Amino acid sequence: MERFEYMKSTLDHILRYPVLPVYYNEDIHTCTEVVNACYQGGIRVFEFVNRGEKAPENFSKLLTYQRAHWPDLLLGIGTIKTAAMATAYIEMGATFIVSPVVKAEIAAVTLEQGVLWVPGCMTPTEISHAEDLGAPLVKLFPGDTLGTGFLKAIKPLFPAMRFMPTGGVNPTADSIAGWFGAGVSAVGLGSKLFAKPEGAIGYDWLVQRSREMMDWVGRYR
Repeated sequence: MERFEYMKSTLDHILRYPVLPVYYNEDIHTCTEVVNACYQGGIRVFEFVNRGEKAPENFSKLLTYQRAHWPDLLLGIGTIKTAAMATAYIEMGATFIVSPVVKAEIAAVTLEQGVLWVPGCMTPTEISHAEDLGAPLVKLFPGDTLGTGFLKAIKPLFPAMRFMPTGGVNPTADSIAGWFGAGVSAVGLGSKLFAKPEGAIGYDWLVQRSREMMDWVGRYR
């Protein structure tokens, strides 16, 4: 029961703070500054991605920093494609696992450990498979290809499922209003969130952008 309560508390936290930055950098100092700026702007869930050779090392260091400085931030890991990857990052302390694919072996590992798994889906068949494997939240990817119309069409088929588009979500009021109006429960943002304004110094711009994102979510969801 405790495992399922932990999964539920993670999902509840994501639903309470439904903006998930998706980020990777080889430099740990840059990673720390970026996550900190998002945190200062009100972000409370962050997906670091397993897309470089320093991903395990940097994720471990971010977790250590999180425990000391970001007590209510959930740090999860994305781009997990195998059970072995999932196991390694769960042992490291990842609070949730995001996959670009639906795989039974990953579902089994995460369920056994009581860690929330968010698989990537693009078709109703994949969504149904993820639901059968116990996923309460799926990532719609690529969001810009699928669009809000796709979500509106398939959502009635899966009344118990929650959806999070990634790719195709813009850090604008119109984009947030459109996606939440279509029925998403959370949104993931990558490069568009982290596009530095010309001439900007430091990370105050990212603090402000994160704050705007959370304000828009509060207004439109």
